[in-house]
Amino acid sequence: MEKQYIGVDLHKATFHACAMRADGARLWEAQFPRTAEGLQAFAGRGVAQAQVAVEATGPTWAFVDAVHALGAPVCVVDTRKTKLKAGFAAKTDRLDARRLADALRRESVVSIYIPPPAIRDLRELCRGRQHLVRTRTKLVQTIRALLLRQDVADPPMRQLTTPRGLAWLEAVSLTGSAEDTLQRYTRLVRAIHAECVAAHQRVVAVAAADPIAVALTTLVGVGPVLSLTLRAEIGHVARFTHGRYLASYAGLVPDVDASANRVRYGSITRQGSPWLRWALVEAAVHGLKRRDAIGRWARRLAVRTGVKKARVALARRLCDEIVRVWTRLG
Repeated sequence: MEKQYIGVDLHKATFHACAMRADGARLWEAQFPRTAEGLQAFAGRGVAQAQVAVEATGPTWAFVDAVHALGAPVCVVDTRKTKLKAGFAAKTDRLDARRLADALRRESVVSIYIPPPAIRDLRELCRGRQHLVRTRTKLVQTIRALLLRQDVADPPMRQLTTPRGLAWLEAVSLTGSAEDTLQRYTRLVRAIHAECVAAHQRVVAVAAADPIAVALTTLVGVGPVLSLTLRAEIGHVARFTHGRYLASYAGLVPDVDASANRVRYGSITRQGSPWLRWALVEAAVHGLKRRDAIGRWARRLAVRTGVKKARVALARRLCDEIVRVWTRLG
């Protein structure tokens, strides 16, 4: 059977596929439902002997697993780095699939890392915990804003989610609709805080059983939550031969505009995993207290350029340490 290069434009309920030969001639194109029957019909087009390219979107990993089960190699395309062929005035599912197939057969696609199921599960665990924490933080800020509008004195404690803080909230008496709103918020914050505690305990337990996460906790500023987040977001450290490549993957390197003898450095690219970037910067916040040469360098840098820039610079240095510690484990 003739070699096929298949581009897939993936959506929630359907996907559009276009197959090309090596010379660019279109063999077929069709739309399939994202069901077992649709995948079976897709497999009937000779997918097992083809190469498949799909853009990263919500249901990408489930689709990649399904196509892998059919025996076809799949690459998930990084659209920021892949130059798709121009020449189409419109943008439709059919044309997007054609562009992907054309880029695949020209070997001009840049693919992204496909994490195995175990790494995806760790990511769901860590990101789920962080989403809960952010929801709790936003709700507490909403409660404080409500109390401020009602001219209630500041709480006598720093955290409203402690047993003492929650008891103080229940003792606060407002008037009218504000009282009902406060009671609803209090019930919500109790429930979300309980879920945050459960999620945190689960992360800590999983981190304690993971040798890589345990090794990462030896770094200054990295605890169980950050170590497991780093473990999940990096996946396999063998992809990075040096810390600067990991820093680039996290979007912590500056944007560079160089031409002839002129070089301009901008702000950090922020291109990459926001969860990995958050974990590295969070570790750098605590790393500023280090008593070694790196800590002294970071504090001097904070005096010269400001604490925010010093944290980012320290996060980049932390990437070197992560690669070194992780690589030693083999």
